[in-house]
Amino acid sequence: MSNWPGKFVIGLTGNIATGKSVVRRMLEHLGAYTIDADALTHRTYAKGAPGYQQVIDKFGKWLVNKDGEIDRSKLGNLVFNDAEGMQQLEAIVHPLVRQAAEMLLKRAAQPVVVIEAIKLLEGDLRKVCDSIWVTNAPEEVQVERLIRKRGYNRERALERIHAQSAQSAKVAVANIVITNTGSYDDLWKQINAAWKEIVPGASTVDTEPVVVKQPVASSGEFSVQRGKPKNSSAIAELITRLSKGKRNMTSDDVMEGFGDKAYMLLQLDGKLIGLAGWQVENLVTRTTDIFLEEHVNPHKALETLIKEVEQASSELQSEASLVFPMNDLAVQEEIWKQLGYERRTPETLGVQAWQDSAKESLSTESTLLFKQLRQDRVLRPI
Repeated sequence: MSNWPGKFVIGLTGNIATGKSVVRRMLEHLGAYTIDADALTHRTYAKGAPGYQQVIDKFGKWLVNKDGEIDRSKLGNLVFNDAEGMQQLEAIVHPLVRQAAEMLLKRAAQPVVVIEAIKLLEGDLRKVCDSIWVTNAPEEVQVERLIRKRGYNRERALERIHAQSAQSAKVAVANIVITNTGSYDDLWKQINAAWKEIVPGASTVDTEPVVVKQPVASSGEFSVQRGKPKNSSAIAELITRLSKGKRNMTSDDVMEGFGDKAYMLLQLDGKLIGLAGWQVENLVTRTTDIFLEEHVNPHKALETLIKEVEQASSELQSEASLVFPMNDLAVQEEIWKQLGYERRTPETLGVQAWQDSAKESLSTESTLLFKQLRQDRVLRPI
């Protein structure tokens, strides 16, 4: 019997660099609504959020930066090696995170909801879950990922790994254990099998390659489908060709990318002629890859692609859409204006989570375009 009538809630946890976020994203591809509770934690003490003043009162005004926000790195350094300080911070943020997660859960239209949290088992969020999934990886794999992806040296990587509770304790209470040693094909197979266990009769993500057929004649009809791992070779070929070699992608690169983003594939009578790579993270949509064949009408193509991304984003309760077109598409200002987007800089976005997302994705070759998708922000009513 589920704690939430009509919904099945998966609690996803695991230690650092075991691949929790990749697994969460894969479950999202299968049709689950997913919540990153750790990202919500940062939102609880953003300026204007309910935990902001509580954190300042408890730890001091020295944490506030020139923009009036609490400096997360200062706060993290303060509590990382201070068990009492960590408990005090968690006493502030955990109840707020649970309230926010429950609000998102109630709003979700999807029957399966995934809540990712590194301290899921230690907090109240465990009580709302129907099944506990744990990602697991050998320590050497964790170390390699922290060195490669975060730039840690070996000593710091081991320090971060050993600072967390034992992975074996999480595995011991898990209903499902996902072993993530680095093979994306193997990871998909494990998740597909587990998905079929909890959603009888559910479709799974096909990882077998397919050939993109060339049409005999074009009637000019656009269609959009969500990319799947089986499309990875076609996606890699399109990005490599349309980027004129600036992005040399392989099928394996795209398979790895599926652990971070989704792809909307634009077709003209069955032929792949464009795509948008996007993600919703921390209730913010980021479209970081847009590629179109040169002969395609950019107005109709962009309108078709972006509206599909926005529709999918609304299903994931996104608050804002950030698009980062490269120079050739960024100059289509009239098209973007008609779609409701405006040029912005990260500093003008106002909401800290939106600013952080913009700064993370904006490059010297791209432009930031912004559109607010929803007025009711998740932490405002709490």
